[in-house]
Amino acid sequence: MRIAHVITRLIIGGAQENTIASVLGLNQKKNISVRLYSGPTTGPEGSLEYKFKDSSDIFHIVPNLIRPINPLNDYIAYRHLIKEFKSFKPDIVHTHSGKAGFLGRLAAAKANVKNIIHSIHGPSFGTYQGWIANTLFRKAEKIAATHTDHYITVANAMEEQYLKAGIGNPNIFTKIYSGFNLRPFIQNQETAEIRNQFGIKQDHLVVAKIARLFDLKGHNSLFEIAPNLIKKIPNIRFLLIGDGPLKKDFKQIIKNINCEKNFIFAGLVDPLKIPQLVNSIDILVHLSRREGLPRALPQAMAASKPIVAFDYDGAREVCINEKTGLLVDQEDLSGLIKSISRLAKDKTLRKSLGNAGREFVKDKFTINRLVEDQYNLYEKLLSSR
Repeated sequence: MRIAHVITRLIIGGAQENTIASVLGLNQKKNISVRLYSGPTTGPEGSLEYKFKDSSDIFHIVPNLIRPINPLNDYIAYRHLIKEFKSFKPDIVHTHSGKAGFLGRLAAAKANVKNIIHSIHGPSFGTYQGWIANTLFRKAEKIAATHTDHYITVANAMEEQYLKAGIGNPNIFTKIYSGFNLRPFIQNQETAEIRNQFGIKQDHLVVAKIARLFDLKGHNSLFEIAPNLIKKIPNIRFLLIGDGPLKKDFKQIIKNINCEKNFIFAGLVDPLKIPQLVNSIDILVHLSRREGLPRALPQAMAASKPIVAFDYDGAREVCINEKTGLLVDQEDLSGLIKSISRLAKDKTLRKSLGNAGREFVKDKFTINRLVEDQYNLYEKLLSSR
């Protein structure tokens, strides 16, 4: 079985980590030959290309596959992928992300690949965009859908959004949760050293947010409620984990609201160090407007940390209100303040939600389950052919 995965870039992010885990896991199977094609990774969000430093036969860079729309680069990347597919002769092309998902599926069809799968890690269209962008991306996805045999979703919400947009039918969607190494999160790690590293004292209540410093990630909602929360909980500290192009802007906003001492920028963190960081916090908040199913939520849950999330996309599938976390209506800032304040004051509730969260994720989000579910789907599609 020959499998070609295609992704736009390998920045430090959930979709990228999930794709890498799939590729490296599948590569362990004796009857599979797998390759990953990706555009070059640049920018402040970091790179995961190092994961393939000893696997150059698996990882292949497509130089012109870049995230911004550029007709010339896009056409060159498309032709490059056609050439690669004709040479490698994959039984399945499995695409990820917006640009690679579009060009990769069209190139696979042109190269006469018989089975084409697209993973929906997050919606490529939606109300979070302007009308023009939403129309453009929806149309692009409908075009790519004509060359798609099957979709993998990370949450039921993705299937619902695509079906509502008139894309696909229920028979060609399969939900496969993301997978990650749970063990470092579940282990009770010593966190005093890392708290000291960021100037976090023992009596500080740490509310963390793991996300790129970028649009649509919900940082502005946190900035808006911060002054109110600080008045209620003077010892609160907001730990922002991640980097991005809006870091300078965010620091200025925090200065303007006079909350500099309450915000800590952890910067870009190696994924291997995330478990220790997550174990050092008290609450994790997720406020993104566009996310399939954010892996930060099950990661925090694996570490027995309570979560608070806006009800966007797949968040409700793991943040089950009053059971594994507190789910807040979209943009309900008052509700967000109440939820964080409630957890801050109730250590028993934090513990009970955290423990329930750990039980919920410990069998559903393993790398082994992710790889096996994908492998079984591949076999099913090939046998049906």
